[in-house]
Amino acid sequence: MDLATIIGLMAGVVVIIVVMFMDGGSPVELVSHPSAILLIVGGSIAAVTISLPLKAILLLPKLFILAVKGTKYQSAEAIEMLVKMADKARREGLLALEEESKKITDPFLQKGIMLVVDGVDPEQVKAILETTIEQTHARHRVGIGLFAGAGGFAPTFGIIGTVMGLISVLKQLDDPNKLAKSIAAAFLATLWGLIMANLIYLPISGKLKSKSEEEMHYRTLLMEGIISIQAGENPRILREKLTAFLPPQTGKKEKAAGKAGSPATAERAEAQS
Repeated sequence: MDLATIIGLMAGVVVIIVVMFMDGGSPVELVSHPSAILLIVGGSIAAVTISLPLKAILLLPKLFILAVKGTKYQSAEAIEMLVKMADKARREGLLALEEESKKITDPFLQKGIMLVVDGVDPEQVKAILETTIEQTHARHRVGIGLFAGAGGFAPTFGIIGTVMGLISVLKQLDDPNKLAKSIAAAFLATLWGLIMANLIYLPISGKLKSKSEEEMHYRTLLMEGIISIQAGENPRILREKLTAFLPPQTGKKEKAAGKAGSPATAERAEAQS
């Protein structure tokens, strides 16, 4: 679970409810006119359906779950794995990585290592991996655009709902008792449009974008490692190169761990003992 998404959503709901109580209202008023909710949700999704392919709309539930689901990329562990494979490749040759590739769970990394083992030209390996990253990013942009588009349409449909409500209000000017409630109901559509846009649609779009960038960063790290292994780079140099992808503090720990676990360090420790 992505706690930031859950906490943010819950905090937003709590703030709205508290403010309504402070202003003398009640949260029940928000759902007192379901027609406003139907117009905002149904209208915004209908508008997005017009602007995007139907197959993208069908991914809506999956994308929402993805935004809430926690995804953590173990970059430090991936660096360790790549450094070990680089060391093995230098000592035993690239073909020795075939058995190692069968243990890899990440499809992207496994694909790259198998290309290297099969002796594919380095330029082609890089081109294939870059294309894979770009196509993945393109698919992510569709989901991001879906929620961003809904976030743009929701306030507009809120205004449409308010205008429709005010039209009904004008028809009831001869009944002052119903006038106040009708006006409140009319502006409820605008409120729901703003809530859906700024608490649901746009934040989820931002979350999906953040997750996409994180994944692209991780895939780029793996690609650099794969290309370096094929080029026969020194494992220590490879570690230095890939550590640059990590945050400063994590990078320092990774470098320290690498020095402590290097063959030269082990030999010195054995000599001293």
